[in-house]
Amino acid sequence: MGPWIRIVPLVAFSGLHPTTGSIHDPLLVLDGLEDSGIRLKCLSERLLSEVEVLWVDGKGRNITGNPLGTDTSGNAGSSIVLKPGFGNAVSCRIVDNLGKTSTESSVVIAESFFPTISPWLPAFVMILLFGIFLVLAAVYKIRTNQKATDQERNAQKQIQEENQEMTTKIEQIQAQLDFRRAQRNVVPLTLDELCKHPELSLRDRSRIVSCSEQLHPKPVVLAQESFSQGKHYWEVEVGDGSGWELGVLAEEIRDSLRSDGMVLPREREQVLGLGYSRGEFSIPGGRNSGPCPVLGVFLDQESRSLSFFDVEGKSLLASLPLRFSGNLFPFFSPGSDGKGLGIRSVGG
Repeated sequence: MGPWIRIVPLVAFSGLHPTTGSIHDPLLVLDGLEDSGIRLKCLSERLLSEVEVLWVDGKGRNITGNPLGTDTSGNAGSSIVLKPGFGNAVSCRIVDNLGKTSTESSVVIAESFFPTISPWLPAFVMILLFGIFLVLAAVYKIRTNQKATDQERNAQKQIQEENQEMTTKIEQIQAQLDFRRAQRNVVPLTLDELCKHPELSLRDRSRIVSCSEQLHPKPVVLAQESFSQGKHYWEVEVGDGSGWELGVLAEEIRDSLRSDGMVLPREREQVLGLGYSRGEFSIPGGRNSGPCPVLGVFLDQESRSLSFFDVEGKSLLASLPLRFSGNLFPFFSPGSDGKGLGIRSVGG
């Protein structure tokens, strides 16, 4: 609140209206800055019940003031807020309702005393609002783009997963087709009593071979049948046994085994097979996820390969290149756990 200032006649003066009574001039007080203007108060020494307080601008128009109520003495008073452009001259008139007399005080306030707004403020506010709008628009755009990018990335990931799933299914179907094609070339096999290690036991009409001792080098038994050309498939029940090996070998190796005691030779140039021990197959890159109870063996002398299938899973375990030719004999070397290897009738 600003200091109370008595406006003297030298500042502004409006002549007193002669009256029959005596009414003192009202006291104009500059109360301070408020709402971008200047608050003025008009105070009277007369009681509120005796007089009326009126405000008049420089053009003689009435101005509505706000009553101040009464103080402890019951004196009348009113206030207004004079704003720029409203008119710098204003008068406060005290009217005696009973005696029909009045007196007034006037004041003129220069424009320089009013609170001013910098001419740059509106422009600054507009620039600020525009800047805020640009920031919000940029944030919205970034979020929209990020959302679109995430959706596109998720769509690509879903497509890749679907493609991978489809590829896996196609590979599975292809593997099953290859397995079925191999099975069409099934041939019967019988183990040869004349070409087996003496510690190996044959049973079930020479279709199962087993060993109860741990021998080294590994004992072996051959099939009576041999193959020199074409495609040939047979199945072997290996169960959950371990330490076994089976495959094919050349005829000259067969002849040498008879004189060497029917044990697998150290040199494997004309021997090709698959072994299983301690939960792993012996071929590099082959499946090492555990045993398969029934093993399918496919000798393709046309494409020069020897393939091994998981019969129950109808899937390929491994396919090995066949680097020797001639008359080839299937061989079987069981583990020493006594569980044995058995030639199985396809479909039985």
